[in-house]
Amino acid sequence: MKELNYTDAMQRLELIVTQLEEGKKSVDELSQLVNEASELVNICREKLKNTEASIQKVFETS
Repeated sequence: MKELNYTDAMQRLELIVTQLEEGKKSVDELSQLVNEASELVNICREKLKNTEASIQKVFETS
């Protein structure tokens, strides 16, 4: 998966959730969407973790 920023990853997740809620996907498509969503969640978590670390570092050095 290409490098996404947090906003783009969240927007894609929202789209996937909408598609899942519609219930019009085949089992294969569902599996693919769930796998993609999992990757996107990991990207978002990592970006949030890095941001939190950066913020803590700023407060520690001030």
